[in-house]
Amino acid sequence: MNVLLALAIGTTFGIAVLWLLRGSLWSLLLGLALLGHASHLLIFVGGGLAVAAPPLVAEGALAPAAGAADPLPQALVLTAIVIAFAILAFALVLAVCAGDAANTDDLDAYGGESQ
Repeated sequence: MNVLLALAIGTTFGIAVLWLLRGSLWSLLLGLALLGHASHLLIFVGGGLAVAAPPLVAEGALAPAAGAADPLPQALVLTAIVIAFAILAFALVLAVCAGDAANTDDLDAYGGESQ
């Protein structure tokens, strides 16, 4: 299971980098979104996966049962998802405005080259 998750995370990071390096503004936004999802998955998997043991503390106990997943990465990923969504929404609005101003989505057209 860990090898499969490592391959999925690595593939997602690789695809995100490929989309980031293309020449289109929309590819850049898609790569940014994929990069965020890959990093969320990496943090989530780093916290440990436990299918049958939720990170709940039983009544009268001071800590979760042995083998339970760590709840801190889950909380960090939940917060990171909200922040990534806000950044992606801002980048989308910025891309629409920049695309309207330049009448193109080619990133080379935004280069500031004087003609």
